[in-house]
Amino acid sequence: MNTKTKNLFAFSLLFIQPIFMASNLVVARGGVEIVPPISLAFWRWTLVFFILLPFTYVALKKNYRTIKKEYKKLFFLGAMGCGVCGAFPFLAGQTTTVTNMGIIYTSSPIFIILISSIFFNERINLTKILGLLACLIGVFIIIIKGNFYSLINLNFTIGDLWMLGAAIGWALYSIYLFYWKTNLEIFQRFTLIAFFGAISLLPFYGMEEIFFEKTVFSREFFVWIIFAAISPGIIAFTLYTIAQKKLGASLTGFTLYIFTIYGAIYGYFLFDEILENYHLIGTILVFIGVYLAKKKNVKKF
Repeated sequence: MNTKTKNLFAFSLLFIQPIFMASNLVVARGGVEIVPPISLAFWRWTLVFFILLPFTYVALKKNYRTIKKEYKKLFFLGAMGCGVCGAFPFLAGQTTTVTNMGIIYTSSPIFIILISSIFFNERINLTKILGLLACLIGVFIIIIKGNFYSLINLNFTIGDLWMLGAAIGWALYSIYLFYWKTNLEIFQRFTLIAFFGAISLLPFYGMEEIFFEKTVFSREFFVWIIFAAISPGIIAFTLYTIAQKKLGASLTGFTLYIFTIYGAIYGYFLFDEILENYHLIGTILVFIGVYLAKKKNVKKF
């Protein structure tokens, strides 16, 4: 494979990876009709852990001291990346649309900027502030479905708020994944994040089983769990890792915005969702906001 072909393959990952990443929204809408949301998240990450463990067990055993030193950080990453970002979209899928979930989730980069500024003293310029406001207004318009009377009557879908929580959770996960350095290889760390993610979900899974809805371990259950673990889990993560290695973090972050488009396509073809004008307005504001937030200062001469 020559250099030109390799570069083309790497660039194509920007469009291929979100196909699998956005399939998590399909699980959030379709899977929750068969499997209770917390159960779906818990068993999904439990399966990811058991799939990865045979490939990382020997290395993890050798790095026992490192794991003992980092386990609190790994638990936090698991709770955010697999717990909050794993369960909240499935809870959202019970009452909101795939299109809404995809667009609202795109606000994550804005929360990354905001949280980084508050907790890590990263400077925010005027352009980033304008981007932050544009993105938040865009998400806000989608949540109230373009109808400001909904705000007065508090008439919005709880699923939209669950998804907003997931976006904030992903921002926290991304920030601390970056700032907390580790001696573990990337797949070793991912194995442990999946493990601690499942652990963080365990008590809530137990409460769901006792007080809300029991899991039926049917054929459909296993189909959805396996799909959720492999497509938006292992495959999406692996392709993202390859793309990041070849293209760099900034360019690879573009996958999140393409993810939104694929989410809307999935919703339209698989769930007969209708694209409304407020989706378009909200999406445009989110994209403008992200563009401004990521834009570097232009030096004046």
